[in-house]
Amino acid sequence: MRKMPNESILPVIQNADLAGKMVLVRVDHNVVKNGVIRDPYRIDRTIGTLYNIVERGGRIILMTHVGRPRDKKTGEITSDSSTSIDPVAAYLERKLHTKIHVPAFRAKKKRGIPGIDTSINLVIKELKQHKIGGIYMPNTRWFEGEEATGELREFFTLQLAGLADVFVNDAFGSWQPHASTYDITRYLPSYAGFLMQEEIRHLDQVLSPERPFVAVVAGAKYDTKIGPLNELYKKVDHLMLGGVIYNTYLCAKYGIRIAGVPEADIEAAKKLVSLDKDKKKIVELPYIVESDIWGEKAPGQYRTIAVKDFVPGKSYGYVLDIDRKSFSDKKVDDVIGSARTTFVNAVMGYTPYFTEGSEALDRTIDKNRVSRKFYGGGDTLQEFKSLCPGLYLSVLDDALYYFFTGGGSVLKAIEQDDAMGMKPLQALIENKKTFEKGLTR
Repeated sequence: MRKMPNESILPVIQNADLAGKMVLVRVDHNVVKNGVIRDPYRIDRTIGTLYNIVERGGRIILMTHVGRPRDKKTGEITSDSSTSIDPVAAYLERKLHTKIHVPAFRAKKKRGIPGIDTSINLVIKELKQHKIGGIYMPNTRWFEGEEATGELREFFTLQLAGLADVFVNDAFGSWQPHASTYDITRYLPSYAGFLMQEEIRHLDQVLSPERPFVAVVAGAKYDTKIGPLNELYKKVDHLMLGGVIYNTYLCAKYGIRIAGVPEADIEAAKKLVSLDKDKKKIVELPYIVESDIWGEKAPGQYRTIAVKDFVPGKSYGYVLDIDRKSFSDKKVDDVIGSARTTFVNAVMGYTPYFTEGSEALDRTIDKNRVSRKFYGGGDTLQEFKSLCPGLYLSVLDDALYYFFTGGGSVLKAIEQDDAMGMKPLQALIENKKTFEKGLTR
């Protein structure tokens, strides 16, 4: 049995001196798409940390990233309403019945916001005087220093540190080591918030599962999941695949071609196919939905086909869903029903048109009233909520269910086989060592 992480090495908010302090809180409120909040779940999960800070006399400055405003190829940053945190701040104002101020900093064309200007000083004064309830900084990825290197990044980090006395990281979903999640710990006493602590505890139950352990993983690209998928395969008793990942596996195993699956991915998947010849952990979903066109469900343009009927060398159309009767198959139903730990990071079909597979998966998993069920990923959770709203509401407080706020973070931890191995967490641990010695870095 794998050892539980030594949580004593992690600095936690319970031990922070917050009275009269300005507290910079990094959260993962990346729930806005095209200016609209898709699901406030991740916002709501951080409210306990925010309440605790205020109740103990701290004043809050919040920050999160939203979307990907930076073009990876050109480095250009687009700062517009589609990736603004304004809807999040407005939601918190309604939820907490207080004024949340969002500073307006001027952005340079295609370069984002160069830095935090002195107008913030007046707002901080109002925060200290309780004229406002909190400050919510603009999208961290709007600042050119957030993902930069060298002087730009260091300049932004120092500006952030200058705003506060204490740093709290409650952004489990933000595992990338950026200025606002990683570098900031070099300059302020830093602690893990309550959500971060809870996510780590539950993550270790995935890394050290009660068996049988069944995982369901899907994705739009095979190459982005190779690392986590290979590590997850080592841990599970049974593995089910969906989405393009499953299509790629089927191509590699049966010598067929499915529209939209790259040849390079098929070659990469052959390693998994070869490995499973002996171990036989992969449970195939026997019925899939083939479509002549990519996108909407056009009458007469899609059909259910059986995996057993594949013809080697044949090319098939787009496979856009798992037929719901796959989950009535005895082997599939028995595997899901016998699980004692179930991990799901999967949307089985092409949304919003092909959704039967995801709904059938969630309802089949729920029939097992013994297994601990862990769902990871915003898309996975959103699909569950949209397709099974009654079930979703009924299990929010069910001890058998846990919904992670960051699917990518879970997969990263699985790949590393360490709940505390992500760089922002390592930075918190190192910060504790440094400040216990009374040093600065």
